[in-house]
Amino acid sequence: MNAKIEKATRILSVLFAVTTTVFPAGLAIGQQSEAPIAGAVPLGVSVTQTQLVAKGWRASKLVHTDVYNEKNEKIGRVDDMIVAPDGSLSVAIIDVGGFLGIAAHRVAIPVQRFKQISPKMILDGASKDALSKLPEFEYAKG
Repeated sequence: MNAKIEKATRILSVLFAVTTTVFPAGLAIGQQSEAPIAGAVPLGVSVTQTQLVAKGWRASKLVHTDVYNEKNEKIGRVDDMIVAPDGSLSVAIIDVGGFLGIAAHRVAIPVQRFKQISPKMILDGASKDALSKLPEFEYAKG
């Protein structure tokens, strides 16, 4: 029995020596030396960029959000958000009229035109009638 304990002790000693040599400062596989910012690991972006992203709005929460004008009149609903090739959010696709997306007139509105995004999306100076007169946005096929 003592031989088994001695053998197990030698194996553990070797494993300890290997892990402290390969993983200095006591880091285990999968651990980081610092806690990630806002609960997300910054993959390929600087700390500053990660903080900016954390202060933005999730597109998944904006899609299907009602859009109002400055008179608090509902003028449409966000159908989609389009990201430009440079990575910036370029336009919001707004459904005007229709019901549950059926017979809706979709228009592309530059994101910069919105006076406010949260807690309510406000498109200053817009009306349902004015948006209905804009050219309809069509998604590219493919």
